[in-house]
Amino acid sequence: MSNPFQSELGRDSKEKTNQASADTQSALGGTAKAATSTVGNTAAGLTNTLGGVVGAATRGLGQTTNSATGGATKPLGDALANIGAGVENAGKDIGEGGKRAGEWKGPSER
Repeated sequence: MSNPFQSELGRDSKEKTNQASADTQSALGGTAKAATSTVGNTAAGLTNTLGGVVGAATRGLGQTTNSATGGATKPLGDALANIGAGVENAGKDIGEGGKRAGEWKGPSER
């Protein structure tokens, strides 16, 4: 004759094992998210800063070229200013992408 309590005990043991496994996965996921969040946000901040500094400097160089030399080199000054604005915007976009990655968000989640 089978023991009616044995199947109940076996079920409790299996549920506890499954819960322990889920708890472990959750803890590891939380640790991974914390680590990647720190790295992602740090890299994003540095990229954003570097893009802003390089972009502003290049844009300023283009504006200075226009101011100092007049109309003859205006196309060159405008090109430098536009390159600077592009570098600045690219740094900002890459930085924002790194920040979203650090927060474990996809490209469509802003």
